[in-house]
Amino acid sequence: MKGIILSGGRGTRLYPATKAVSKQLIPLYDKPMVYYPLATLMQMGIREILLVTTPEDEERYRQLLGDGSQWGIGISYCRQPRPEGIAQALLLGRDFVKDRSVALILGDNFIHGDGLYQSLARVRDHTTGAINFAYRVSDPQRYGIVEFDAAGRPVRLVEKPAKPKSSWAVIGLYIYDQRASEFAAALQPSARGELEITDLNQRYLDLGELRIEKLGIGNAWLDTGTHDSWLEACHYVQTIFHRQGQMIGCPEEVAWRSNFISAAQLEKLAHEMRASTYGQYLKALLA
Repeated sequence: MKGIILSGGRGTRLYPATKAVSKQLIPLYDKPMVYYPLATLMQMGIREILLVTTPEDEERYRQLLGDGSQWGIGISYCRQPRPEGIAQALLLGRDFVKDRSVALILGDNFIHGDGLYQSLARVRDHTTGAINFAYRVSDPQRYGIVEFDAAGRPVRLVEKPAKPKSSWAVIGLYIYDQRASEFAAALQPSARGELEITDLNQRYLDLGELRIEKLGIGNAWLDTGTHDSWLEACHYVQTIFHRQGQMIGCPEEVAWRSNFISAAQLEKLAHEMRASTYGQYLKALLA
């Protein structure tokens, strides 16, 4: 499986903080926001990743992430000239994905929890159809919602329903088989001129090939689209770190625990950041 991180858009809901820098590059507590979805893909065992971003932000991402070799992975880059929908990332990444299955994640996606690793492990060998991750929310009218029948099977996907019939929101992590780019190419732009990811997911649902992976109690999915929700996510990461001594969204740790890099390589990365709490955390992993 290959991975795509979509880090485009203007982040206008976070203006003026994002007027001069990509939203996914601003810190979420102790690390850039894009580290969190990157670590999620790495937890799935994915080592080939394409980062889709705006033309003006590409160089900043290259400076931050490089080619990924420091984490034992490969990162390549693709420009999204205009933000024309999440599904557009599958068209831009068509040559990258080729005939492989793909995990598409949004660059501001924040998920964490005890059951997350098990959920990710269940989908890492996926080869047929599509999988959407869903999370129960208290304000479903703000999100794309999946509705279920009496047997718990998905029956409909609705984007920001006025009268929601479900409280399960489809979050920004999608798993697709090798047909995803082909299906995305057949989509028609919506009224707002975008290739809607909900339409792509509906295509798989109509074929009877969409599975929903529910993130239940013990997991957290936080929307980082507003100043308050961004601050809430920062506090969540800080609390876990201070109370449990566990860092969330740390690519170096995931790479080491996944045997992508050696202990010597981790020690080198820790030494480069030895003056920061982040570097000290990495060094303590080897103690």
